[in-house]
Parts: sequence; structure tokens; C-alpha cells
Amino acid sequence: MIYFDNSATTKIAPEVLETYTKVSQQVWGNPSSLHKMGESAYNLLEQSRKQIATLLNCQPNEIVFTSCGSEGDNMVIKGTAFEKQQFGKHLITTSIEHPAVLNTMAQLEKLGFEVTYLPVDKNGQVSVQDVKDALRKDTILVSVMAVNNEVGAIQPLNEIAELLQERPKIHFHVDAVQGIGKGIQELIMNSRVDFITFSGHKFHAPRGTGFIYKRQGRKLAPLIAGGGQETNQRSGTENLPAIAAMSKALRLLLTNEGEKVAKQQAVRQAIYQHVTSFSKVTMFSQLNDNFAPHILCFTIDGVRGETIVHAFEKYDIYISTTSACSSKKGTVSGTLSAMKIPEKIATSAIRVSLDEHNTLAEATEFNRVFDILYKQFEKINS
Repeated sequence: MIYFDNSATTKIAPEVLETYTKVSQQVWGNPSSLHKMGESAYNLLEQSRKQIATLLNCQPNEIVFTSCGSEGDNMVIKGTAFEKQQFGKHLITTSIEHPAVLNTMAQLEKLGFEVTYLPVDKNGQVSVQDVKDALRKDTILVSVMAVNNEVGAIQPLNEIAELLQERPKIHFHVDAVQGIGKGIQELIMNSRVDFITFSGHKFHAPRGTGFIYKRQGRKLAPLIAGGGQETNQRSGTENLPAIAAMSKALRLLLTNEGEKVAKQQAVRQAIYQHVTSFSKVTMFSQLNDNFAPHILCFTIDGVRGETIVHAFEKYDIYISTTSACSSKKGTVSGTLSAMKIPEKIATSAIRVSLDEHNTLAEATEFNRVFDILYKQFEKINS
């Protein structure tokens, strides 16, 4: 079996699962309880928080645990809107964000907020000048993803951060769900970035885990009221086994990160160079520093994406159409639409997404199967 759908979710690492099981069995106290078992749970919770903070070179009190990337995006965007609405009700984002951002923005529009959706160029990247032109006196938030989940385009975060240095009261949010462990941590952890969203199941942690970076001094209105956990930011008893496991997963991910990134780049290049040699292939990702090392998005012209996905599945190779969150809806990729790719081509889009465990041997097998399927599709479309 070859699994090339890591941008949708990753397999939990054996060591991470071991941690989850061990904590579940041995540290089941509530971190808020006053007795010894509660204290043990609390100490492990804070140890996990400290480890994540150390790995990201920030302070432990700047880490807030969540259940997933979507919750993190909602927490930051709605939390900013509700906290800062007395100063303005204008938000800025891009037209290629994950649905967790775009649909949250749409909800806020119904509540009277105004959202500017910035266009992208043919490579799926936003213009810093467009960000500058969109800024207003009542702007309270700029939200831009680090890595696009469909084509892998890296956004110009440093340039946007530099622009926002002149507007320190505006919250700057980065959805880094696809960017962690991909060799761009310095870009993501820019000192002007106020909030960053992460999702555990994208880096071999259990599903239902995530966290946000919340820069010290920045305020968000809490969306979940209750017992005041997570410094009153997210009430509810913490999922300690999953949090401890996620902390370990992040440590494993960032160990020898450069070697892992290089390995993904090599696999991606092998597939890229092979499939782009065919006349009916349209490639949307590129092999340069403006694209992440683990995502390739392309089409076999005239063949619907879901048809290609199921054809590879017969050979025990797992890829996806574009975003996993919209793949079953049969809709055209929002990113490709924003890139002004004609619908006839966009409906053929598929995504290959890698992690550090994928190999050149798997790339060779993928290319072999690609040749077989390309000939089959050619006969059908001739």
C-alpha cells in the first residue's frame, strides 16, 4: 500500500500511540483536581505545553490546546471579531483559505462584519500590495494561511508581517496546519504573527488534537465558557492523553527536520518530472522555494479527479482530489477557481501529498501505475 494523502491526515506514529495508551492507563486524573492524581495530570499537561513551546521557541503560556485546526481557526477569527468589534468590524483574508477560515468569515458577515477576500495570482499566492490596499482604519484582523492545502503555495508571510508592523493593533493570524515540519518554521513563527493554528493529525498525532500559538498580550473572546481551563480561553477538561501524545509527535516531527524535508522534496521531484512529461498533464504546483515540499496538484486533462483517485486505489495507491474537506462534495477546487483555472480543467485536479515516510521506491511505483492509467484514459478520451 502506498499512502500519498498525508495532507488529509497522517498515520499516528507507534511511539505516539504508545504515549497515548500509557497516559490513558496511568494518568487519568483531572488536571483541575486538587488531589495527588489531579496534580500528576496537571504536571504532565504543563510539561507537554512546555515541550511544544520549546520546540516552537515561544513561551508556554502562549500555547492553547484545541481539538483540531478548524477549532483553532474559529477560535482566533471569531475570538478576534468579538473581542475587537468596538474598534472595527473589518477583516481581511484570501480567497484560497481552508473552509474553516472561509466559512467562519461567512458566518461573521451574517453578524454584520465586513470581510475582504483577496485574490491570488496564477501560482496561488496573494499579493502583499493587495493586502496593503485592503487595510482600513477599522481593520481588526488579517488571516493568511502559511501553505495552501491544495496546491502547496507558500504565502509571503514575512512581507505581510513587515507591512503590519506599522499597524500593531491589527491581529495577524496564520493557519499553519500544512506548514509545520516542512522547513519553514522561521517563516511561520515571525515575531509579528499574533496567532497560529496547528492540527495534530497532520503530523502523526491522534485525531482530535491541535493547538494555537497566541502571542503574549493579545486577547481573544473565549468561544467556550465553563470552568476556565486553558487560561479561560477554552473551557472543558483537557484531553490529556492526546495532548501528551501530540507533544511527542511534534518532537519527533521536528527531529532531523531538514533530512525529512529533503526526502519529501526528492520524492516530489521524481513524480513531478515524470508526470509533467505527458502532454495531457497540467501541473499547478512547482519545484521552487515558493511551494511546500510535500504537495503536488495536477490534472490528467479530460478525466475527472474522482475517477483518477479510484483508478489509483485499485492499485492500492491512495491520493485525493484537492481538499479532503470538500472532496466528497464534488465541487470544483476553490483554490483553482481563485487561480482562474477553467472549470473543465479544475474538475480533473488530484493531489499527491507526502510525509517523511514516503520513499523514492513508492514514487517509482506511482509513476509506473500512472503510465498504465494514462494509456487507459487516453483510449477513453480519444
